[in-house]
Amino acid sequence: MSVLAVGLSHRSSPVALLERVALNAEMRVKTVEEMLGTEAVNEAMVVSTCNRTEVYADVETFHGGVAAITELLSWHTGVPLGELSEHMYVHYEDRAVQHLFSVTCGLDSMVLGEGQILGQVRDALKEGQERGFVGRVLNDLGQRALRVGKRAHTETHLDHAGADMVSFGLTVAMDGLGLGPTGGRETTADQTVPAVGATPPAGCPMSAEPGDTGSAPLARATEGPLDGVRVLVLGAGSMSALSANTVARQGASTVVVANRTRERAERLAECLTEAYDSVSSRTVPFDEAASALPEADLVISCTGAQGLVLTADEVAGATEGRTTPLVFLDLALPRDIDPAVRDLPGVQLVDIEDMRRAAATGDTGEGRAGALTLVREIVDEEVAEFRAVRRVNQVTPTVVALRAQAQQVVEAELSRLHGRLPDDLDDRTREEITRAMRRVADKLLHRPTVRVKELAADPDGGSYEAALRRLFDLDTTTAAQAAQEKA
Repeated sequence: MSVLAVGLSHRSSPVALLERVALNAEMRVKTVEEMLGTEAVNEAMVVSTCNRTEVYADVETFHGGVAAITELLSWHTGVPLGELSEHMYVHYEDRAVQHLFSVTCGLDSMVLGEGQILGQVRDALKEGQERGFVGRVLNDLGQRALRVGKRAHTETHLDHAGADMVSFGLTVAMDGLGLGPTGGRETTADQTVPAVGATPPAGCPMSAEPGDTGSAPLARATEGPLDGVRVLVLGAGSMSALSANTVARQGASTVVVANRTRERAERLAECLTEAYDSVSSRTVPFDEAASALPEADLVISCTGAQGLVLTADEVAGATEGRTTPLVFLDLALPRDIDPAVRDLPGVQLVDIEDMRRAAATGDTGEGRAGALTLVREIVDEEVAEFRAVRRVNQVTPTVVALRAQAQQVVEAELSRLHGRLPDDLDDRTREEITRAMRRVADKLLHRPTVRVKELAADPDGGSYEAALRRLFDLDTTTAAQAAQEKA
């Protein structure tokens, strides 16, 4: 059993291809089900965000796993295998583990160190667990990855040095709002609208976790870089909720929320009203979102829809005769906003592609560079520890098989011995003989089994386990059954 990672991200693929490969919830389930139906893949989970689509799997063989995963991704997304392979990366065993740990820490994100990816990996693991796609291998890997991500942000204060996708996107969009270089306030790719760090009210969609019971109130809005800006938020999921919270904290005067599920939009608007006394918040029906454009300066969209939410014609109709700029920040993949709106007068669109270009020109800065170095050290340390634990776990079936073989020998000898002992021997003496023989077997096996587990953590530890199997002629079927029982 081996860990395999196959995927595409903003680092390897153009956004247009990432958009085509993006998997919604239904597609993810169907694709993983078919992967698990092959002989090559035992477990699988998909991490799908606006920056990446990645499959992590426990596979029987490297080549068989790669073939099964890439062919099914090609089939379900409609992207030819050749085109997919050109931009796809593949990591195996330790490299796959290191990649997932790095991703979860934000080291591979468009905005280095952003914290949203930690929740996205958590969601991917939870989905795999609930649907039975994840077994012992990926569950251990996923749980360790979440631990590494938490360590990275807690021990290095990476969040303080970095930003998030929303605040970074807003920074890129500020020029269109008259707040950038042409509006008199200079901003660069590495200077972002401050990220939000307050605790939302209990049960609010802005909470980091569903059903969050935190009781601390959000900080009141102050005069910030978005002072007086009117905002329309499309969607009410975690990213949209973060967007609403961010703009409210940075001085937005109005936040209008549109979402397919009206109740969720109303709850988000309610939370904003509870949290910020200076922000006016309300909802509009999702299919009437275009009607709210005349009263908006900034539109932030992240709905997860498979088609366009706003077309160029809808935007053109809603902005006819407009004298102030209208800025769209499209955080969705596939994109929510028709790229053709760029051609409309007075309209600016910032999407994932624009953010990627801006991120490529940003300066890391000394503070963030120091934090990133510490995070990479944490990742390396955790990869080594995870490798050692896995090697010990791989030895366990052999140890169990050895003990099972010894037990069979002891029981057979006890059965033969009891048949030859005097009939008048009392039960207490018979039991003492039985215990003595079992103790001898246990003591003989204790030291070698402990040592083989200790040695398994070494780079060549597998050779000791192989020698043990060969020396005692252990039944590989017994060992495999033991492994399943342990899992």
